[in-house]
Amino acid sequence: MQLKDIMTSKVVTVSPDTPIEQVAQLMQKHNIGVVPVVDDSGVKGVITDRDIVVRNVAHGTNPKTLKASDVMTSQVTTAAPTMDVSDASRLMAQKQIRRLPVVENNKLVGVVALGDLAVNPAFDTEASEALSEISTPSRPYRV
Repeated sequence: MQLKDIMTSKVVTVSPDTPIEQVAQLMQKHNIGVVPVVDDSGVKGVITDRDIVVRNVAHGTNPKTLKASDVMTSQVTTAAPTMDVSDASRLMAQKQIRRLPVVENNKLVGVVALGDLAVNPAFDTEASEALSEISTPSRPYRV
């Protein structure tokens, strides 16, 4: 099975200039935790709800003045729609990511989330293994 068979193809996106407040409102409206940041040349980054908290709220900056490009993760791992689901699961585990933008000809065509794997009985073991890898801290956090 390929990513195109399980991906979400109707994806909410924003531009790099979109105010963070608007990004958060889109997340709330659509009940989503990630929004890809795109422009005419393709995917520029992704913003997660955690990015907004850690890179905006925790610093006390104004979400009305910050733009998506100020908060987004710009080192984005992407996949092709023809990628095998098992390979995508391994990639997500290796990179410790829960969501994988799917790109074709530099254009965002979908997103695959770990949950997309978990709800498919054929991939529940791979999803479990990926989640285990993703949930392992990359470095210890000390308070």
